[in-house]
Amino acid sequence: MGVVQYGDNPATQFNLKTHMNSQDVKAAIEKISQRGGLSNAGRAISFVTKNFFSKFNGNRGGAPNVAVVMVDGWPTDKVEEASRLARESGVNIFFITIEGASENEKQYMLEPNFANKAVCRTNGFYSLTVQNWFSLHKTVQPLVKRVCDTDRLACSKTCLNSADIGFVIDGSSSVGTSNFRTVLQFVANLSREFEISDTDTRIGAMQYTYEQRLEFGFDEYRTKSDVLNAIKRVGYWSGGTSTGAAIHYALEQLFKKSKPNKRKLMILITDGRSYDDIRIPAMLAHHKGVITYAIGVAWAAQDELDIVATHPARDHAFFVDEFDNLYKVVPKVIQNICTEFNSQPRN
Repeated sequence: MGVVQYGDNPATQFNLKTHMNSQDVKAAIEKISQRGGLSNAGRAISFVTKNFFSKFNGNRGGAPNVAVVMVDGWPTDKVEEASRLARESGVNIFFITIEGASENEKQYMLEPNFANKAVCRTNGFYSLTVQNWFSLHKTVQPLVKRVCDTDRLACSKTCLNSADIGFVIDGSSSVGTSNFRTVLQFVANLSREFEISDTDTRIGAMQYTYEQRLEFGFDEYRTKSDVLNAIKRVGYWSGGTSTGAAIHYALEQLFKKSKPNKRKLMILITDGRSYDDIRIPAMLAHHKGVITYAIGVAWAAQDELDIVATHPARDHAFFVDEFDNLYKVVPKVIQNICTEFNSQPRN
């Protein structure tokens, strides 16, 4: 644990790796002197997200990030935008308001309802209000209980660390050996953006022609380097294009082994029209809650991409005219995956 004190500006009193036992932490807390100034909590939250919870300052990958923000009265700046970025970065904000604004003081507040705008979720679990400074000690036990309930720390999940992603790769004859390597590079570039481990995002892949084969399942590789090496080793198959059967196979062989607490993402890459029906398998995927991205290249049919893709198709279907342009789609796919994740309701 560490402490940040804020007034006009925030400053780290000590960071996550400064002290290794509670005795030293207590001694360090007693040495803190008051800075004075305003109550710029928004600025403090922004600082905590960008600086305090950095790897350099001792942040450990696997541990949930929790910020307990205390404010006297109300913040003197806005917290909404800084708090949104904190949530999207995986920081669970608990907000303690001490001696909050009385009815006639509310007119001075920059942001009414600031605590709800700051917290990880607006369900009451993350907010505590304290009538006066003398009763602050009473919040210690309830707060500790909540912070330790890691299963309920909803903001630990981000768009990059909480999915099972299944790549469905067209290996038909029209692709060719050289373009197939480009497709694998695209799969690797997308995978590289995620935090990969058995508790974070997991990656699986299958290849299809008329037939289908599982290249590797979600539980096979637990580190990013292992996943990237496995993608490199995928061999080109060559054959026809049965996209419908491939989607069906992905649901059975890949996504059946998906964890219930993970978002299921299917990323299908094809370069041509399917020889079989795609409508029913696509509907089945959507019905099973698999968010499907369809990436078409060269001779792929836009109408089919739109059917395969999750609604709205404009956010989930992409087309590039040649394989060498696949890399351009990577940032857009990542952006849309994250926008969709971050727009989930917060109650």
